Amino acid sequence: MIRTIKLEVIKMKVVAIVGSIRKESYNLKLAHYIQNRFKHLFQMEVLSIREIPFYDQDIENSPPQSVIDLKKKVAAADAVLWVTPEYNSTIPGVMANAIDWLSRVDKVMVGKPSWIVGASMGLLGTVKAQGHLRDILFASGISSPLLPGNEVYVGLVHEKFNEKGELTDEPTRQYLDLVAENFVKWMKEQSRLKQIQTAK
Repeated sequence: MIRTIKLEVIKMKVVAIVGSIRKESYNLKLAHYIQNRFKHLFQMEVLSIREIPFYDQDIENSPPQSVIDLKKKVAAADAVLWVTPEYNSTIPGVMANAIDWLSRVDKVMVGKPSWIVGASMGLLGTVKAQGHLRDILFASGISSPLLPGNEVYVGLVHEKFNEKGELTDEPTRQYLDLVAENFVKWMKEQSRLKQIQTAK
């Protein structure tokens, strides 16, 4: 009973990594929508990867401050939300670069749960990119548990946000509500199982 109450009271901390650095990115708008819409479920910070340099093994043990800050925030979070566009049928280079840094030395993503969403102007959303991202998240340097069966592919995204950056498509809003609730339930179950394993 005590454990159940603790899980309900403490608000989960999530960081979002968006695979587009464009100021008017639809995926950035989607990340901010999730941040605001579900603030009653979790605290979320949208991280910037604009200043992250190209991964370089020569400096991985003494990386620049932007990389240190990224790793610290990911390490301190309970989960990571990946918000990916689709470039040439895969994830953007800036997102792959951030993952390369996160997968090296201290490997702050290992065991850290993930959730993936993505939006594009095409009909299929970011289905190919998300498929590739799932494979990457299962790589040994990342080894991130992934919320199963709750894929979010926002297609025709330019028709679903208004000029104020607000998501106006009701079916998409309802589906995101469902997935967000499923994500929180799944995270609570992950926390419960971890507590049981730690107590053994």
